[in-house]
Order: sequence, then C-alpha cells, then structure tokens
Amino acid sequence: MTIDDIFKQRKKRWNSLIRIRRNETVEECECPKCKQRETVDKVRANKWVCRNCGYYLSMAPMERIQMVCDEGSFREMNGDFTSEDPLHFPDYGKKLTALHNATGQTDAFVSGVCRIAGIKVALGVLDSRFLMGSMGTVVGEKILRLTEYAGRKKLPLIIFSASGGARMQEGLFSLMQMAKTAAAVDRFKQNGGLFLSFLTNPTTGGVSASFASLGDIILAEPDALICFAGPRVIQQTIGQTLPEGFQHAEFLLEHGMLDAIVEREKCRETLYKLLAWHQK
Repeated sequence: MTIDDIFKQRKKRWNSLIRIRRNETVEECECPKCKQRETVDKVRANKWVCRNCGYYLSMAPMERIQMVCDEGSFREMNGDFTSEDPLHFPDYGKKLTALHNATGQTDAFVSGVCRIAGIKVALGVLDSRFLMGSMGTVVGEKILRLTEYAGRKKLPLIIFSASGGARMQEGLFSLMQMAKTAAAVDRFKQNGGLFLSFLTNPTTGGVSASFASLGDIILAEPDALICFAGPRVIQQTIGQTLPEGFQHAEFLLEHGMLDAIVEREKCRETLYKLLAWHQK
C-alpha cells in the first residue's frame, strides 16, 4: 500500500463523519451513526448534535468559539501563519491550498483572546477539517504563542482539541511540536496559570500524548474517542478483545483519566463556573 493509498483511505473515513448533500433549495446533513438526515440549519441550531440519536458531529472552530464566547469578544491572534513544505512532501502544498480554500483557515488551529461571561481568557480550537486537525509546525507554534501570551497577561488558557495526531507530511518537524507544546504548558502551569483542556471527538496521536493531556482540568464531550493509537491497532497488537467503550470519554472518566464529561449545551456554563472558581 502506498502513502497515497493510506491518505485516500483516511480521507474517506474522516469525510464520512459529516456527509452533506446539496439540492436546489436546501443542504442536508446525514448523521454518521444513525443515518438520519436533517437540514444543516436544524443541526446547526442544535449545536451540531443529532436530534435523533444524540451523536456529536464535528464543529468548525468559529462556530465553537461563538458557542462559548461573549458575542463579539473574540480577537484572533496569529491568523496569518501558514505551513511550508520543509520535506517537499508530494502534493502537500496543493493539499494546504485546497484546505485553505475549503475551510477559510490558514491551518488547523484558531487562537485568540475572548471573554466568557465577562472573564477574559486565551482560547484555542483545533480544526478536524484541516488535515484531520494534525499538529504540524504552525499548529505547534500557535499553541506555544497562545500559551506564552496567556502567561504574560495572567489569563486562563482553554484549548479545544480535535486531532488525528502528528502531521506526517512534516516528519520530525511535526513530532518536535509534542515536546514544544508540552514544555510551554508546563511552564505556564508552574507560573500559576490555569489550563482547561477540552477534548472532543477524536483527540488522538501526538496531541493526546502532549499538551491535551496536561490540563489542570480535563473535560471531554460525550462519547469522544480519546487515545494515542486507535482501538483496532491496539487489539491487533495485543491480540485481545478490548473492553466495551474502550478509549471513549465515558470509559476514561470511569478510570480517572478525565474530570468531567460536558454536553455542548452546558459547555459555556461549565467553563464560566470553573473560571469563576479559579478567580476566587
């Protein structure tokens, strides 16, 4: 199997998370779990949660930001950062251009400052639509700068993670971001900063193995897949049947790896309570 074959399979799998069909009058969204179809407007109004089975669909970063931030308070930082092609990986540049045109984002991480119920915070959101939210040099650098800014300004730090891990098109440059972001978060916490890590579906690979697991408080959305390697890989490696729900949020909460599972409709309220308690 070639590298192109691997990417075609991954692209097919990730695109199946949200299937949208268009006709002359309306966009419809199909739930990947129950296959129920509804108009995009109705699913968006329900915060991208399937009204039939409760499945959590992916959210674009700006929609998540609007969901938790005070209206008009978000100010983006480092929004012009773009990835280069240090390894001259085949078609990497074309993929970046295509994803920029499709998502409107320059890379897989949106960061800035905002207010949540009046409390100023530094906020970052990974975008699973952009190369599966993989962490390359730009993502790592933006996380570093957001964390350092939060430290200088004495702001709480909140990061919503949704990632397939490291960005293989950047090789070792991508893997270095694990140590880079983990060190930045560690310095921030040692200086008294509050880091709220919010894990969404899926949070895997190098992101889960670095900064995303270092929160003072770690929250997750219901049924989010949270792991380093996926269940199928582990089962094939150890040759044993895994427990039901293995590596999903509820299993991790039961085994002490999470502090709470938070539904989307309660996300803003929960974040405000945690921030207010910290201020006191």
